[in-house]
Amino acid sequence: MAAFCRTAALLLQHTKKSSCALIAARTYSSGGQFQHIIVDRKGEKQNVGFIQLNRPKALNALCDGLMTEMGQALDAFEEDKQIGAIVITGSEKAFAAGADIKEMQNRNFQECYAGNFLAHWNKVSLVRKPVIAAVNGFALGGGCELAMMCDIIYAGEKAQFAQPEILLGTIPGAGGTQRLTRAVGKSLAMELVLTGDRISAQEAKLAGLVSKVYPADQVVQEAIKCGEKIAGNSKLVCIMAKEAVNAAFELTLAEGNRMEKRLFHATFATDDRKEGMTAFVEKRKAAFTDK
Repeated sequence: MAAFCRTAALLLQHTKKSSCALIAARTYSSGGQFQHIIVDRKGEKQNVGFIQLNRPKALNALCDGLMTEMGQALDAFEEDKQIGAIVITGSEKAFAAGADIKEMQNRNFQECYAGNFLAHWNKVSLVRKPVIAAVNGFALGGGCELAMMCDIIYAGEKAQFAQPEILLGTIPGAGGTQRLTRAVGKSLAMELVLTGDRISAQEAKLAGLVSKVYPADQVVQEAIKCGEKIAGNSKLVCIMAKEAVNAAFELTLAEGNRMEKRLFHATFATDDRKEGMTAFVEKRKAAFTDK
């Protein structure tokens, strides 16, 4: 198994996107592990993709290798028709304590700009299936940004969120200034970005950054339950719903309403819309087929 995982890892680095997804799917389905993450299926029907950051000695600091593996696992889950939602988590001590500073310490402007440094870290936000972050412990810097790339954030009661890049002489580079401002408003976002201060899970919930707060030992399971509930709906229509909600952050109200209407109309071309409404009228549970 160890030899297979090493071989898969090498192949993943040198094959095209479609091949990466296929190999990653084989790896997690056979119980194998990546170097920096643990990938699995969760839920009673095994329909929730599960990614756990696995750099415990570094408090799950986000290195380039970890984010590359994350992208490969997400590609595999996107291709897997059985998966209806994805959960990303870390450990009870740290969701992710930030980007790996040692990895970026000696980079210069030319290298960062020419190579578009951190561009592929945005992969989580591009996934079409719903993604839930289950955050325990530290979600700092890149860890907070990673959580905000997800569609829903559940937090453990001792979780802490921050964008402390200002204390390192830089600013957030993976969406922190943009997503945080949209989530909590200008005043609090500006304060957090300019001071590097942390906020608690309870403060984050009050500010609108997270959906729900649970005891630390329950947050992952609650996120999986949420994933199961989402996966029980039409996977096709969930993609449409996610697209519509995300459009609210990019379009004017009039443009967003027009887009929503078109997506709403599009659901009437699906078997699942017909089944959902028929089941409601017949007072039974809908049996969606994702068509």
